[in-house]
Amino acid sequence: MTVRVLVADDQALVRGSFSLLVDSAPDLSSVGQAATGAEAVELAEREHPDVVLMDIRMPGMDGIEATRRITAASPTPPTPPIRVLILTTFDIDEYVFTALRAGASGFLLKDTPPADLLAAIRVVAAGEALLSPSVTRRLIEEFTRRPEPSRRPLGVLEDTTDREREVLTLVGLGMSNDEIAAHLHVSLSTAKTHIGRLLMKLDARDRAQLVIAAYDAGLVKPA
Repeated sequence: MTVRVLVADDQALVRGSFSLLVDSAPDLSSVGQAATGAEAVELAEREHPDVVLMDIRMPGMDGIEATRRITAASPTPPTPPIRVLILTTFDIDEYVFTALRAGASGFLLKDTPPADLLAAIRVVAAGEALLSPSVTRRLIEEFTRRPEPSRRPLGVLEDTTDREREVLTLVGLGMSNDEIAAHLHVSLSTAKTHIGRLLMKLDARDRAQLVIAAYDAGLVKPA
């Protein structure tokens, strides 16, 4: 199955370079380029890519608002939701946190090695969040330093079991599925099942939103 990718960036050279890189992979395909957030929203609606590589700073509608509009759209089943991967020049750009709350599935630096960028697209297309444990910890610290209500309600924890809340806490701490399984002394498949149920119960799109849910619920706080 080919992963269809839309590239949104206000610099023509960047758009072209990323599109060529995407098309160089046998399992990926570039389906369009957008120079503004408004163009990204329009192309996403028309082409329905699997993943959007989204720049933050663009003229007119920025990448954050474009991300919010793209991820807020509810596709008709069985059409999968569009995933947004934020591209930024800075390691911890203040706008990245807002973008994650807007529905992005993760972020990358623009100088990420080509092979890593292609791998990241595949990860996001598969429904996983591109957040390493170290990035997750920094996200939580940033959310606490600059708290604001979630723009996309994730449901209530009353519907979750004690074990699921424990798993949510570990996700919020940045643990991988393997680490969660080892910590709880359960199988990897059991850990994945708990995470799948959390995604469903909290109406969360991916792991990035589970991290935000863990913070919003007060399950995780920076040391």
